[in-house]
Amino acid sequence: MHGITRIRGVLVGHAQNDEALTGCTVVLTPGGAVAGVDVRGSAPGTRETDLMRPCNQVEKVQAVVLSGGSAFGLDSASGAMRFLEEQGVGFATPFGVVPIVGAAVIYDLGLGDPKIRPDAAMGYAACCAASSGPSREGNVGAGTGATVGKMLGPEYAMKGGLGTCAVELPGLGDCALGDGGPVLVGALAVVNALGDVVDPRSGRVVAGAYDRGAGRFVGPGKGRAEATAAGQPQAGVCTNTTIAVVATNAILDKEGANKVAQMAQDGLARAIIPAHTMYDGDTVFCLSTADKPLSGDRAADITAIGSLAAEALAAAVVRAVEAASSAGGYPAVSDIEAGRCDSDRK
Repeated sequence: MHGITRIRGVLVGHAQNDEALTGCTVVLTPGGAVAGVDVRGSAPGTRETDLMRPCNQVEKVQAVVLSGGSAFGLDSASGAMRFLEEQGVGFATPFGVVPIVGAAVIYDLGLGDPKIRPDAAMGYAACCAASSGPSREGNVGAGTGATVGKMLGPEYAMKGGLGTCAVELPGLGDCALGDGGPVLVGALAVVNALGDVVDPRSGRVVAGAYDRGAGRFVGPGKGRAEATAAGQPQAGVCTNTTIAVVATNAILDKEGANKVAQMAQDGLARAIIPAHTMYDGDTVFCLSTADKPLSGDRAADITAIGSLAAEALAAAVVRAVEAASSAGGYPAVSDIEAGRCDSDRK
């Protein structure tokens, strides 16, 4: 399974500094993609999101960059712009093309070296590495410094990461593409959440606030209330955010892409407890790369595409933490199998 790169016209590339524990990931759409965005968290760091609103002029973007480094990491999008300009790709103007690059960032300055952040050179390197092949997951790109489960402070947190997944619309019906291929929706998520990651199917905590001494999870969403009741310092409370891109080969206009991005946020709410907090900057971009009409020249069923986007994004979130490896003193899922069993018995 290629994850989001199953969508024709979508390339993914990563670059990171493994010693500084930070990096960036670029989702390239050189042929252009109709874009929408939904910002649901209350502490976002973003670029070009206003341009993606339906009432604004430019319809297509050529890339979305997801980056570590907090607001400093937005600089990595400049590297993506330089790469695309060299390829002659962007919005045509009388004096040259202007590549349109959206971006969102996570706060990962608490790991590794906080003075080293993704910059334009790293964004350019991620573009050079982009391909339509299977994307790596876990501690890669923007997921390199991601952590989760921080409601009791960093001593309870676990390693987050990057995950990707793609799902196919069951049955072709009215949403079949004109070439007879299936309608696909893919998601790529960088999971750096305040809350816990849970399996939407069972409600079991996969990664989150973990009592290392007791060898057990505190429980989904309980850390904030327990920390407040105990009068404990809320260390690291503003160091969160889950950012994601969903993409489809079905035709969407800007209004439809914005609605799909909005519906995709439900995937975060299913897999992260709590999501969309005052201390997260949860942001989801939606890209439509379709360049031909659907069967019968009909537009995509936005409800069906949005439902698939939520499903794919929830799965990508879980994959992100399951694929992660320990780093910076933060344990990963693979390190705490005994703790997971304890959580299952609660």
